[in-house]
Amino acid sequence: MKRITDHVILITYCLFSVLFIPVNTVFIVSFLLTIIFATSVYSIQKKGFSLAIAVAYVVLAVFFPGLYIFMPVYLYHMLQHQLYLPAACSLIGLCFHFYGRPKELWPLVIFGLFLAFIFQRRTSEYQILMDHYKQTRDDSTELNLLLNQKNKSLLVKQDYEIYTATLQERNRIAREIHDNVGHMLTRSILMLGALKAVNKQEELTPSLENLEQTLTTAMNSVRTSVHDLHDESINLKEVIESLVNDFTYAPAELDYDMGLNVPREIKYSFISIAKEALTNITKHSNATRVQITMREHPALYQISIRDNGTGNKEIAQSGIGLINIKDRVSALKGHLQIINEHGFKLFITIPKTITNTGGKDI
Repeated sequence: MKRITDHVILITYCLFSVLFIPVNTVFIVSFLLTIIFATSVYSIQKKGFSLAIAVAYVVLAVFFPGLYIFMPVYLYHMLQHQLYLPAACSLIGLCFHFYGRPKELWPLVIFGLFLAFIFQRRTSEYQILMDHYKQTRDDSTELNLLLNQKNKSLLVKQDYEIYTATLQERNRIAREIHDNVGHMLTRSILMLGALKAVNKQEELTPSLENLEQTLTTAMNSVRTSVHDLHDESINLKEVIESLVNDFTYAPAELDYDMGLNVPREIKYSFISIAKEALTNITKHSNATRVQITMREHPALYQISIRDNGTGNKEIAQSGIGLINIKDRVSALKGHLQIINEHGFKLFITIPKTITNTGGKDI
C-alpha cells in the first residue's frame, strides 16, 4: 500500500512539469507509458521482468523524450530492484535530454529524483521492519502453539502417572489385605473350628457358631474387597502392550486411544478377546503383520484386530476361541463383525451403557 502511495505522489509531482513545457501528444503518450510501466512492474514483482521493462523504458525514451519528465517514477523502481546500471544509463540520457532546456525545469527534475530516492529507501526500510515483525509474530504464534501442545502432553502424562500410581497403590493395598488380614482371618477360622471340635460345654456352642459366622462373613467381605481392588487396578493399556510385546509369531502393532476410566467388564473382555485373537492368528493364519486398534468413542468402545494371513479361515471362524469371543461380545450387548478381505479382521463395538452382574448400569 505504501508503494502505491509513493507512485501516486511521484506521478503527481512529475505532472507539475506542465508549468514549464507544453502539453502535447508526446507528453500525454509519455504519461500513459509511465502509468503502464508503474502498474506492470508493481503487479509483477520479479527482477527479470523489471529489467526487461527498464530496457524498454530507456529505448522508448529515445522516441518519446517526454518519458524523462517522469524519470523519478522510473528511478524508484530501478532502486527498488537494485538495477543500478540501467538507472545510471537513464540518468546520463536525462542529462543529454535536458541540456539546453529551461533552467527552471532542472530543479524540479532533480528534486523529483531526490524524492524517488527518499521514498524508495523509506518504504524499503518499512517493508523490512514489517517482514521482521510478521516473522516475529509468526514465530511467537508457533511457539505458543508448541507450548500449548507440550502443556497438554504434560497434563496427559501427569494424569496417566497419577492413574498408574493409583492402580499400583490399589494393588499394594489388595496384597496387604490378602497377606495380613486375610491370613489372620483364615487362621482365626481354623482355630475356631478346632476349638469347636474339642468343646464339651453345650452353653458355648451358640456363641462359637455366631463367632464362626461373623468371621466367615468378614472373610468373604475381605475377599470381595481384594478382588474389587485387584480388578480396578488393572491397567488395560499396559496389559495389551504386554500381549503385543510377547507376541512373536509376527510383527504386531498397537494403536491405543482409550480413556483411563474403562469399566472392569470392558477391561477383562478386551484382554480376553485380544488373547483369543492372537492365539487364533498363531494357529490358523500365515500372517506376517498384525494390527490391534482400540478406541473409545463418545457412545461406545471399539477393538479391531486385523492380520494379513491367508490361512484356513473356516477353521478359525468355527473354533472355540471365536465362539468365546462371540459369547463375551453378546454378554456386553456388543456387535461383532468378521471381515475376510485381504486377511482376517475382527471388528467389535461395545456400547458404553452395559449391564453388569449386579443389574446396575455403568
